[in-house]
Amino acid sequence: MVKIIRSKYKIQNLVATTSLEVNIPLLKLAKTNPNTEYNPEQFPGLILHISEPKSAVLVFGSGKIVCTGTKNLAQIKKVVQKVIKELRKIGIKVKVKPKLTIQNIVASGELNININLNKISLLLENTEYEPEQFPGLVYKIFKPSSTFLLFTNGKLVCTGTKNKKELEEAIGTLIKNLKSVL
Repeated sequence: MVKIIRSKYKIQNLVATTSLEVNIPLLKLAKTNPNTEYNPEQFPGLILHISEPKSAVLVFGSGKIVCTGTKNLAQIKKVVQKVIKELRKIGIKVKVKPKLTIQNIVASGELNININLNKISLLLENTEYEPEQFPGLVYKIFKPSSTFLLFTNGKLVCTGTKNKKELEEAIGTLIKNLKSVL
């Protein structure tokens, strides 16, 4: 049995959604803001780039928005306020206090061992490993729902959790499952 100790993980990206509960004229926003990408034939939303904190926000005509690229809730709140400020510039008044929902957390971390990915792919269920295509092993856990990328050097990426408790539980499950086969 190999002892696995996880180092601290680091949140790299949060994906959050909210509704501003107001219709947004995307074409008008695109014409008045140089930090946008809008191609309705390809995608029904507008991409608004925010420089600080660095993020990209998908803005839909229905008033729903998706914020990506932030690392914590405070940054998400700041980004949403900047979106509201941009909307005010084109005469759109947001009357609600947006309720934010974290949809996905992406975190990176490290285990203190090298991992034989071939062995793991044979001994654990719900893995995909094709080293000719990609150097990492994909490992899915269903409770809590999460997906890991594992690399031979012990580095990992976790995605799919919605809060810190789920993230820590997923990493704990990963460690327990790896210990059982190593």
